[in-house]
Amino acid sequence: MSASPTSTLVAPVRERTKLTSRRWFVFVGGALIPVAILATWQFVSTNGIVPVSQLPSPEMVWTAMIDLMQRGIFWHHIAISTQRVVIGFSIGAALGLLVGAIVGLSKLGDILLSPTLGALRAVPSLAWLPLLILWLKLGEESKITLIVIGSFFPVYTVVAGALRHVDRQLVEAGRAFGLDGVRLFTTVQLPAVIPATVSGLRLGLAQAWLFLVAAELLGASMGLGFLLTDSTNTGRLDRTFLAIVLLAVVGKLSDSLVGIFERWAVRRWA
Repeated sequence: MSASPTSTLVAPVRERTKLTSRRWFVFVGGALIPVAILATWQFVSTNGIVPVSQLPSPEMVWTAMIDLMQRGIFWHHIAISTQRVVIGFSIGAALGLLVGAIVGLSKLGDILLSPTLGALRAVPSLAWLPLLILWLKLGEESKITLIVIGSFFPVYTVVAGALRHVDRQLVEAGRAFGLDGVRLFTTVQLPAVIPATVSGLRLGLAQAWLFLVAAELLGASMGLGFLLTDSTNTGRLDRTFLAIVLLAVVGKLSDSLVGIFERWAVRRWA
């Protein structure tokens, strides 16, 4: 018995309605805690529970942002930091994917590289600063290099671990169908590690923003990390909180872009 034209038209509309409702539910649910934090912050700071010298009100932070906009430097801070993170993360993630693939797919690469990279991964970010200043001075190269280091290790670690643990039966099945080398990697191994790879990229991007603050200690005169440290040193706590909020917002937006890439990559390969 064939479906009626009415039911054929109603079904897609119903699905779109469910999808829209689900998106609104996710949006509202995700906004609950930030709104609650903002309301609590406003209440605590404006009612004298915590003095504004220690916790400036959201209004004071907003005023500080408007002031920076009027001075024409607000967007410069965001743009310069974003540029540094994009360049550093792109290089670090590409190297992490390459080296992770070598270590994860090659026993010789694992033997030769894993011990050294494991030791370097344990070095704290601030320990690299004296060497970078000595070798690369205080220019952009030293800042971007530090971000490269920060974003490289999470991507490398996750990708190498994921490729090591790809189901051997899948690999053997691919070889049984005549797949080998690059074709085996792109057809079997890559789809199997797409979710883990994207998780590594997200961790690497988060580390890139963390290392940005340390990188902008290297003689920076602009950027969100510079705004954070300079405001703290000059006692402008409102600008300090503004820098923290901006790092959180911009970091979340960049993570959302990786999430969009994840959905595309899963559809494309997995």
